[in-house]
This record gives sequence, structure tokens and C-alpha cells, in this order.
Amino acid sequence: MAEIKSVGIIGIGSYVPETILTNEKLETMVDTTDEWIVSRTGIKERRIAKEDEACSDLAVRAALKALEDANTKPEEIDLIIVSTITPDFAFPSTAALVQDRIGAINAAAFDLEAACTGFVYGLVTGANFIATGMYKKVLVIGSEALSKIIDWEDRNTCVLFGDGASAAILGEVEKGYGIISYDLKAKGSGGEFLDQPGGGSRNPATVKTIENKMHFLKMKGQDVFKFAVTAIPETINNILEKTDINIKDIELVVPHQANYRIIGSAAKKIDLPVEKFYMNLETYGNTSSASIGLALDEAIKKNKIKKDDYIIMVGFGAGLTYGSCLIKWSKEV
Repeated sequence: MAEIKSVGIIGIGSYVPETILTNEKLETMVDTTDEWIVSRTGIKERRIAKEDEACSDLAVRAALKALEDANTKPEEIDLIIVSTITPDFAFPSTAALVQDRIGAINAAAFDLEAACTGFVYGLVTGANFIATGMYKKVLVIGSEALSKIIDWEDRNTCVLFGDGASAAILGEVEKGYGIISYDLKAKGSGGEFLDQPGGGSRNPATVKTIENKMHFLKMKGQDVFKFAVTAIPETINNILEKTDINIKDIELVVPHQANYRIIGSAAKKIDLPVEKFYMNLETYGNTSSASIGLALDEAIKKNKIKKDDYIIMVGFGAGLTYGSCLIKWSKEV
């Protein structure tokens, strides 16, 4: 039996649209205030894609940055995985569109839908292709144009979300580094808490579905909150139990950027200072599949991560899905 290879992130990149939507601007659009948004979520602004800017456009920009960071040519990529809930089309896949536009002529390509946990799901999926020796390099992208499916008259959701993309190149790394442990979970019974009810085969597009705003994102905030504050500690404890690594050994946790109160509550439950949770949601809001990678890229650029550090990435979101992965950082930064 072939030896299982160690797999880690050898390159990373991200991209956000130029347009900034502040809380002050939202005050002129819906019945809300900056104080209300910040006190309940921690979000101050978010990025919004242009009218002609789709999910694949954001994904391509992030992918090119990751390829440059990894010193990798597009034709060296064996597989592209795009995690998104806002694809350009139902089909073809956004991953196939990206494959064509970046010139990754040798890569297989598929989309993965795990919403806000999608970046973690994508990393774990891609890593297993490399660990078994089937592929050498995998490009994982989390990309979202959430502004396209937001009801800008719904003050409970429009204040939360933003657009952006992040990408990581996975490859073989030194033994003992890279992804050490992971945990992927789903709780389908909570699917109704966060969904887009219109547009699929259950409720195809009709005049009625449009009139009822069924093509917009719908969320039961309190239910999602209760789920998240339990899911984060559970999945982090699960990955640590598979190793001899203690929570005190963790240098940084990079969580899905949804709500600072969720993250603060989770930090208390696992007895880790909230300062060890990297957060940038005040600048970008909730970018779903893109958020963990965006935060990771920013943390690296700010020298918050160095070689030999143990870091955890953890997500939770629609599905409901949740999961985490533990990485011993292998790349010099």
C-alpha cells in the first residue's frame, strides 16, 4: 500500500470587490443603524460585486494570486474545487469556468456546496486526492457573490453579507506538517434555518416564486446562532481528540466570519482566549465560502502565522454543515 503523503497549503490568495458598503449607507436603505449592526454582529462594512461581476470573476482573481504565491503554473494544477452557493449558473460548474479562464488545461473541475463550511470541506477533499498519490496539486477556491441573492429590503439579512473570494493551492509538504486532523459534519434537519427556497427543482422559477421573493437568501438567525455556538466547540474538540495536541498548543483559530458574538461564545466553551481567533468580519462581513480563506490570507500577510504553528480552521453554515481542520503550518512566511 502506498504511503499516505503529508498535504498542506503551499500558496494562498484572495480578492474582494472594490465597492464598499458601509453601515452608514445601509441606514439610508433599510430601517437599521450602525450601532445596532455593530453591537449584534461586529460588522462595519462589506464589499459588493459590480453588476457585471459574477462568482467566477472573483474566483479567477483569487486563484491567480494563489498560483503566484505557490510559484505554480496553471497547467500544473490537477484538480480545481470551487465551493460556492452563488455559482454563475446551475451548470456548467463555476470550477469549469475558472479552469478555462486561468488556463489550467490539465485539471479536472467540480463545484462543492457546503456553504460557509465550504472552504474546509474543499481543503479536506482536495488533500485526500494528494495524500493517496492520485494528484500532486489541487486548487481550492471559496467564492461568493452573495449580494446577488440578498433581499435589500430585509434588514435582518442584508446587513450581514458581503462578496469575495479566496483560494489555496494544496501540495505535498514535509512529513509531519500540513493537515494533521479534520472533522466534517452535517445536520440536515436544520436545513430550513438557512436556505434559498426558489430556483431549484423543488420550486422552479415562476412568477409566483419571484413575487414571494423565494430566490433570496432566507435565515432564521436565532436558530443558526444556537447551532453555531455548539457546533464550533464540538468540531474543534473532535479534531484534537484524534491527536496528542492540546488546545493550548493552538497558535491561531481561523473561524468562519459570521458574527463576533458567536465566536466569543465558542472561545469560552473551549477555554481559548478570543484573541486567538482571527477576525476580520468588521471589514468584509459574512462572505460564506470565501470567509475562512480571506481571513487566513490576511492573517498570513499580518505575520500572525509562522512555520511550525498549529492553526485550526473552523466553519459552520447552511446545510446545516460544520467542520474543522488542524494544520501544522509548513510554509515560510
